[in-house]
Amino acid sequence: MNEKIILLVEDNEDDALLTVRALNRNNILNDVVIARDGAEALDFLFCTGAHAQRDRAVMPQVVLLDLNLPKVNGLQVLERIRKDERTRLLPVVVLTTSNEEVDMIKSYALGANSYIRKPVNFEQFTEAVRQLGMYWLVLNQNPRVTA
Repeated sequence: MNEKIILLVEDNEDDALLTVRALNRNNILNDVVIARDGAEALDFLFCTGAHAQRDRAVMPQVVLLDLNLPKVNGLQVLERIRKDERTRLLPVVVLTTSNEEVDMIKSYALGANSYIRKPVNFEQFTEAVRQLGMYWLVLNQNPRVTA
C-alpha cells in the first residue's frame, strides 16, 4: 500500500466513483480507501472493528470527508479526529455538496483544514480534485501521524 493513502469518506457510490475517477484522470495514483459511513471511517483511523488488524503505522496523507453520512455524520467524525492526540494533526478536507453556511462554520470551528463544495460539472470537479491532490499529496508537508 502506498505510504500516501487517501481516506475518502463518502456514502454516495456515484460520488465516490467520480472522485476516484477524477483522481485517476489527474494521475493521482495514491491508494484510496473508501469508508461508506462515519463509523467505518473511525474504525479505519483508529484500527478498530473491521480494520482492527490493519497496519497502525499507515495513516492517510489526507482525509476527504463528506458531511452527510449515515451512522456517524461528518462533523462528528471531524470532532473525533481532532479530539484524539493520535489524529489531531491529520489533514481533513471537507468535500461536500452542502451549501449551508452553518456547515462551513462548524467544519472550520471543529478544525477542518479546508472546506470545498463539490462542483456539479464533472470538468470543474476534476479540476478541483487535481488541485486538491497537487496541494495535499505533493506540496503540503505533514507531520507523521500514527494511530
